[in-house]
Order: sequence, then structure tokens, then C-alpha cells
Amino acid sequence: MSANRLSPSLSAAAAGTGRDARVGRWLVFAATVFWASTATLARFVFRDRHVPPLTVVELRLAIATLVLFVYLVVRRPAALRIERRDIGYFLALGLFGVAAVQGSYYFTISKLGVGLAILVQYLAPTIIVAFALVRGRWVGWTMIAAVLSALAGTGLLVGGVNQTALHAKPLYWGIAFLSAFVYAFYIVYSKRGLMRYPPETVLLYTFAIAAVFWACVTPPWRVAAAGYPRDLWGIFILLGLFSTLVPFGLFYAGLRRLPAAEASVIATSEPLVAIVTAAVFLHEQLRPLQLVGAGLVLLAAVLASRSAPEAAQAAVERG
Repeated sequence: MSANRLSPSLSAAAAGTGRDARVGRWLVFAATVFWASTATLARFVFRDRHVPPLTVVELRLAIATLVLFVYLVVRRPAALRIERRDIGYFLALGLFGVAAVQGSYYFTISKLGVGLAILVQYLAPTIIVAFALVRGRWVGWTMIAAVLSALAGTGLLVGGVNQTALHAKPLYWGIAFLSAFVYAFYIVYSKRGLMRYPPETVLLYTFAIAAVFWACVTPPWRVAAAGYPRDLWGIFILLGLFSTLVPFGLFYAGLRRLPAAEASVIATSEPLVAIVTAAVFLHEQLRPLQLVGAGLVLLAAVLASRSAPEAAQAAVERG
């Protein structure tokens, strides 16, 4: 997908000017606030309500799929149609993209905390740039700077962790960095779908496939047998709606008013919001060296996202 090529369902975004552009920036920023704050809410569910992270992933996906399906049936039935030749593509994107991204992302939140989970996953745009370099494609000195910044930032993030994260099993850190690579795969592989179908079509089918996969891991009758109270089901519904569908609508409303590159850069504010909300509500904080590392990772994300703005559109499905 070229730098400013959006889904066929969206009008081509021109450089935003005036009031329309300001509204677009606020809409994209509001979407990042929902993504970041619901990550903090998910961490609360894992840590304080003792719900397994993969159960939360399953319920979040199922609720979002159901609500989106009803909406499309009523308002946009044409968006439900896909070509038979693309069924394999959606299966691959749903399983190795959405299911893997969300499973590894929420698992990392449960083990290492909100800030580290999001910051590590924000290495994905830089991984895409690094992969292009390995393949012999010259990407420019700005992208070289992004890779170096990401490497230095990651070293500071990992080197300055608190005692809980420091003594975390190597497996947990492996899954954390795997989530960044899987997210990078999703960003690249989702381009084909977003060029052929409206974003909501890609969202519906990949979420449905991922939900079925995680339902096989934790069958619905086991979830029902857990006897979760009503207030916890209310939180599950909040996560299903406000970690996906609401920011989905806000983000694409903003994207209609802004170039994809600008929206992508604004979206990199998500880790900052996540760090603040986790500190306020969960008392999770990064150490001074980690804050420096966070700044370097965000700088790398901004630089890389200017080159690969499709990462911002893909972020809708990562949630």
C-alpha cells in the first residue's frame, strides 16, 4: 500500500487544513486514548480480578464481532460479502495476524505490565524497516536512525525494568518480542485486504476467525462455568466495545480528514497515554532510564511510521 493509499471505502486523504484537520487530529488522538486506557483496564482484569488473559481476548473478540456483525447487517450489508478466493487469505490473517497479535499482546500485558507491552509492540514499524534493509533495499538515513533509536530504546527499556519484570521468565519476554514481530507481519500482510475490502469487512472476518480460534483454546462452556459476576461481564463488554469498535470509528473518521502518515504519527501517542493511565490507576511506573528508552522507541515509531503509514490503519485490529 502506498503512503497515502487507503481502503476503497475511504476517500483519498489530502493534507488536512483548517478546522477539518484539527477535528481529524482530535479524532485520531481520541482513538489512541481508548486503545491505551482499555489496555490498562485489561491489566486490572488480569491482575486484580484474576481472569486469564486468553479468556479476555476470546470474550473481547466475540463481543466485538457480534456487535459489528449486527451493525453491518442493518447498515452496510454489502460489507459482509467477500470473494471465495480470499477465504484462505482471511483465515491466514485471522489466525497468524489477529489471533496471534492479540493473544501475545494481552499475555504480555498480564505478565510485564501495560507500558512495556505496548512499547515493545511499537517496535513493529522499525522491524519492517529493518527487514527491508536485510533484503537489500535502501530505505534512507532517516529509517536507519529509526532502527538505531529502536535498538537503543529497547535496551534501556529491558535493562531498567523493575524487580517483577526483571525476574519474569524468559518465555514471557520471548512472547513480548514475538508480539512485535507478529504485529509487523500483520501490518504488511493486511495491506492486501485493506486494498480490496472496506476496513470493517477485514475487521469482522479476522476478528471472527480469531475468536473461534481462542474459543477452541478455552471452550465457551469453561468460560460459563467460571461463574464471573455481572460487574465483570460489564467490563468484558466495555473491552469489546471501547478497545475496538469505538476507536475503530473514531480513527477512520479522523483518517478521512488527514493524510495516513500524519494519522500514523499521532497514533504513536498511545504508549504515552498507556503509561500515564497505568501509573494513575494501577500504580505501575517506568524507571528514569526506561522513560528515556520509551522516548527512543516512540521516536523510532514516528520515523518509521512516516515511511510505512499503513501501520496506523493496521493498529485498528490490534486494539
